[in-house]
Amino acid sequence: MWLLFFLVACSAAVLSCALLCRAAVAAARATPGPAPRPAPGTVPDAAAARRGPGLTLYEMAYLSGGPHRLADVVLVLMAQQRRLLLADTGWATVVDPVGKDAVERATLTAIGPEGQCRIPAIRDALVGDDAVRQVADRLVTDGLAVPAAVRPGVGGAVRLVQGAALLVLLSAAASYWMAPAGADTGLLPAWFSLPLVLTLGTWAVARFELHPYSDWATTAGERQLPGVDPSPAAPATPASLVTLALRGPAALTDPALRAALHSSGA
Repeated sequence: MWLLFFLVACSAAVLSCALLCRAAVAAARATPGPAPRPAPGTVPDAAAARRGPGLTLYEMAYLSGGPHRLADVVLVLMAQQRRLLLADTGWATVVDPVGKDAVERATLTAIGPEGQCRIPAIRDALVGDDAVRQVADRLVTDGLAVPAAVRPGVGGAVRLVQGAALLVLLSAAASYWMAPAGADTGLLPAWFSLPLVLTLGTWAVARFELHPYSDWATTAGERQLPGVDPSPAAPATPASLVTLALRGPAALTDPALRAALHSSGA
């Protein structure tokens, strides 16, 4: 009976490690490298001129949590400026129907002409909107965001390897438990150590070479996040918005805003 558990453990270990290697190779091939620094005296390219000295608030939100995080940021931004009302029941109501940028205008369009909409519906609408897609495309072009073709990619594959390692341990325990009385189980640890070493070793290499496992930001993008200027276009951006962009709704200190986002499924 132990042989069946061993075969299951080995199959899970080999398959998960192969998927992780495949995801890592796909991410390396599909992710463009960061744009080279212009030589002194040369005119910077259009992407560098467009980006400015740091990440914008929307770009930080996308790299940290994808388009849904970006949607939460724009909703809270407009709510703090009294242009939206976010109720703790998960509804957004328009107070000022004038957007200051493309993402805000897309948000107002997602809310609709009635001026009121559920926050989850707004998030879903913004995911496919051109304004949010342009933010993502700009980050991908600059080598800071993971292309959609390889997402969720490495992060999901690492979780599969972790699950396979747990399965190996459970299989070994089940083999001991179901072994007949008096059976020689001395070799079981040696046999199950093979798939366990494979999964733990692959996990260790991935953590050293590929960590952090982000579904949105590349390694270069992750390096841009700590200590970055939150918004070159608006230096007075409140710290709460930066915290929201980096850590999500759970980090909000305003209980009303936190309740509004969490009650809507954030």
